[in-house]
Amino acid sequence: MSANTADVAPPEVRDRLLEAWRGEVEAGRVYELIAARMPPPEAEILRRMAKAEGSHRERLEARMSELSIEVPAPESVHLSWWTRLQARVAPVDRLLAAREAAEDEEVGDLYKRPTGDAATDALLRDIRKEERAHSHTVSEMRNRSTDGAQAEMPVHPAQERLDKLLGREKWHRTGGGWISGAIYGANDGLAAVFGIVAGVSGATGGSSFVLTAGVSAAVASALSMATGAFLAERSEAEVAAANIERERQEIAEHPEEEREELSLFYQLKGIDEATAEAMAEQLSKQPEAMLRALAAEEFGIAGDRGDPKEAALAAGVSTGLGAIVPVIPFIFTTGTVAIVTAAVISLIAHFLVGAAKSLVTLRTWWSAGLEMTLAGVIVGGATYLVGLALPT
Repeated sequence: MSANTADVAPPEVRDRLLEAWRGEVEAGRVYELIAARMPPPEAEILRRMAKAEGSHRERLEARMSELSIEVPAPESVHLSWWTRLQARVAPVDRLLAAREAAEDEEVGDLYKRPTGDAATDALLRDIRKEERAHSHTVSEMRNRSTDGAQAEMPVHPAQERLDKLLGREKWHRTGGGWISGAIYGANDGLAAVFGIVAGVSGATGGSSFVLTAGVSAAVASALSMATGAFLAERSEAEVAAANIERERQEIAEHPEEEREELSLFYQLKGIDEATAEAMAEQLSKQPEAMLRALAAEEFGIAGDRGDPKEAALAAGVSTGLGAIVPVIPFIFTTGTVAIVTAAVISLIAHFLVGAAKSLVTLRTWWSAGLEMTLAGVIVGGATYLVGLALPT
């Protein structure tokens, strides 16, 4: 097919170009959202990747114009509100893993299959090479040292040297966020107390004892989760403080090695050796700035740690809210009506909590919701049968 003579592109060519174009628009927007949460220079790398996606889009648009394919407005491509929310609250490593998988999928399918148009296939091959490079870049950002199959891959010289330098530093740790803790707190509170309510309902026929047992269990669950979250967050803060102090000692005792470490980290992000060394040299003149940079690179401490009180409040309140749901009907009535109502609202709550979990797991919201609902059916059904078998 000639680009100069074709007035109408075959459906396969048109559909492939439009699909690739939409993928580039979506990828660029997702990279921008993730970059907003990343410290430099990771944020700058992701923004450059978003800019590259825009370049791909422009090349696809040029080809579509040559084939008289109407180019949609970029504003016509919308990220779902759920995708945008995930990009803002989900763990960054999972977001990067999802982008890596998406890049791999595009490389292996969308850009690889021939369309029958030589010029279009050549363009897709060129973009495919760049998408593969994106996948490798995201992989390096997501995890610098992994086990399994990647251990058999050739090691970047900078990575090899960096591993040796870090080999003597066995004290690095990482932490988590309170958002996922709140979601899982609601999950645990709801599931546990729903089981208790179902079991006591089966044993007593939905008597007022259910209210007593349910409220007691809800309070106990909330307090347990709150204290657990407080202690865990405080432990993370203590570990982080210890890590920073040790890193400060490393800078004082081994300044040359620490400067080399920082340079190697930057080289692994795609920065040329001379520039990386110059950046590390400049930072080494300001020990506190170098400390912050190394803390971010080595064990992910890019800013202030979580507040134990905030974590305790989030975990306690979310667990309590989840736990009280199955108990609500027994506040107003008893018997079969209360049992059925509790089952219905509890299963609806199971679906909503499961859907919320997909914010951090990046699964589809409906599948996560249905899975959680099924778990609720199993737990509630099993404990109700136990209550029937052991009546009081």
